[in-house]
Parts: sequence; structure tokens; C-alpha cells
Amino acid sequence: MQLGANLPLWDIGGDPSVVRDFSQAAEDMGFDYLGAADHVIGVNEASRPDWGARNTSADLFHDPFVLFGYLSACTKDIGFSTQVLILAQRQAALVAKQAACLDVLSGGRFRLGIGVGWNPEEFVALNENFGDRGRRSEEQVQFMQALWAESHVSFDGKWHKINDAGINPLPGGGNIPLWFGGHVDETLRRTAKLGDGWIMLAHPPGDRAKAEFDKLSAYTVAEGRNPAEIGLEVWVSVGADGPDEWRGEFEFWRDVGVSHITVNNTYDRGDHHTRIAGRSLADHITGIEIYRKAIEDLL
Repeated sequence: MQLGANLPLWDIGGDPSVVRDFSQAAEDMGFDYLGAADHVIGVNEASRPDWGARNTSADLFHDPFVLFGYLSACTKDIGFSTQVLILAQRQAALVAKQAACLDVLSGGRFRLGIGVGWNPEEFVALNENFGDRGRRSEEQVQFMQALWAESHVSFDGKWHKINDAGINPLPGGGNIPLWFGGHVDETLRRTAKLGDGWIMLAHPPGDRAKAEFDKLSAYTVAEGRNPAEIGLEVWVSVGADGPDEWRGEFEFWRDVGVSHITVNNTYDRGDHHTRIAGRSLADHITGIEIYRKAIEDLL
């Protein structure tokens, strides 16, 4: 199993020294990867009184390619994962190029997590269609995988076309690990067909989560692929309970086949995931440290 830590930028801020110090601390503790969330546009909550507890312009998000490019020079071995990049807001060829460059410059430490997004305001600002984002993102993945695999590509899809051209550099091995985030049935089907893993946030440890993993496994077999080759990621936090409960949760996820556990101490889902009270850099370094110490012998 791999253990990761999400960068809590909306708590600790985005200054170069702060993100560097958190990342180097995680690497020194032995974490396998860092995760970063993605939003390009934030709305003004003052003009939307019914917006609710969702991301706004007050929340800081560094562009993940720029962020990880910087952090790849500040670290040696720790990996990087988008959690998740909203692919359908972006040009697929440009994402393929950015991901390939990051893969090369980081020495193959990058994993691309993608999702379809939920905020139509971002799609308006980026001049992309919110209504077809799911179907379009599936073709985007196929297009990017083709661009990563060959120096010159011919592709004639509904939304993407290229005539005997390609990107340079190519990623090592001709591919970048691509994981899907989201919880509708179609996300599971796309993961089974095209993905290397699924990032699952919706369900606590228990029968519902196991049933979703079993469904993904069945879809993967139907695609002629081996379910053992599909990774599973969940998020945990130290915002509630204590080491005994964290260990029990970890053991459940391990036993049902989860391959990646990410400590995200800012995420608050209410029923099974509670953020920590502190918001400082020291609070967040302590938060990931006590979790790792609690479960270290289970890794």
C-alpha cells in the first residue's frame, strides 16, 4: 500500500516556502506521494447567497502542473497526484503535453487523477461545454493516451482530431498513470475501460464501499482486464477518533484491496470524514505525522 498526503493549501497558503516545507516534511516522514486539488475559477460568494459549502474565490488552488513542477525540484523521491484535475475544462492535447513534461522533469513521479467537475461557472469562464463534459472527457482520455504512446498520431474523434502529429517529450514508458475520481456508475465504467485506478471519497468503511469495489471489479473483467491491475484510493483524516480507530479503518481498507490511502486533514464530509481544527503549517505537519506513526507497522 502507498500512503499519501494532500497539500492543504486553503489552510496553510500557497507561499513557496510553505508548500516546500510541507512537502519536504512529508517526504522525510516516508510518505509516498503528495496530492493536490484543482479549480481554475472561484466564484464570488457574496453575489450567490445560496451557494452553500462549496469552493469559492476565497479558496486557494495552485495550478497543479506548476505546483508539482516546482515541488519536483524541491524533493527527491516523493510522487505527485492530482486529486482531481477537471479534464473537460481543458484542451486535451495541452493536458497531455503538460503531463508528459511533468513526468519527464520529475523523473516519472506523476499520477494524473481526473474528474468531470461540478461547477458550471468554471466551464463558462473557460469556454467549455458543461453539458457534455462526461462523454467528452472519455474521448479526451483516449486522445491523450494515444499522444503519450506514439511520436505521431492520427485521431479522428467526435471532439478531437489530429493528423500525423504529436507531442515531444513523450512520457517514460509511453504512458502516465491515469486515475478517475467520481461516484456515478459511468465513472466506474470509464475506470474499468481506460483507467489505472479509482479515487473513492463517497463511502465510509463498510458494505457500501465494498459493493462499489466489487462492481468496479466486475466491470473490469467485462472489459477483458485484470481487476488486480486497477488501483483503489481512499482518503482519511485525524480530525476525529484516535489511533485505534485509524488503525481499524486502515485495516479495513487494506483487506478490501485499497492500494493508496491519502491523509487529507482539510476534507470534511460529515458522516465519515472530519477535518482537523488547526489550520497552520505546524498543525498540518503534526496531523500527517501522527497518522503515519499510528499505522506505520501496517504498511
